Amino acid sequence: MRLRPVDLVDIFVYLVVLGVFIQLFPEVISESFLLALLTAVLLKVVLEGVLFVKKRIVARIRGTRSHGIRVLNVAALLFVLPGSKFLVLEIVAWVFGDAVYLGGFLQVTALIIVLMLARGGVRRIIDPPSRESQAG
Repeated sequence: MRLRPVDLVDIFVYLVVLGVFIQLFPEVISESFLLALLTAVLLKVVLEGVLFVKKRIVARIRGTRSHGIRVLNVAALLFVLPGSKFLVLEIVAWVFGDAVYLGGFLQVTALIIVLMLARGGVRRIIDPPSRESQAG
């Protein structure tokens, strides 16, 4: 796996968002800046994996003509969406123990939504879509 510049930008965006959550929500805790940075890296890895799985499931939903297979894939997607938040909570707890706590399910859900929105916004600023891709 090759590290791209956009991956580093994502990690810095995640670090900033995580820092804001640490400041605004007493339930979100990181004992040090280094732990917050390592948490941002871990979030990048985990969320990339989750996005990969979600994209594969959505592609299977769009690509199948069988109603039964489509329903099965929609059920899988409905399992992955909330399951990914629990996965993030468990992996962070396993890796960092009590030194990092991302709050409960609602805080992690809000954190992940804000992370994805911030990531998308920064990517649009850094590399805006070209006019040719918008016209086509």
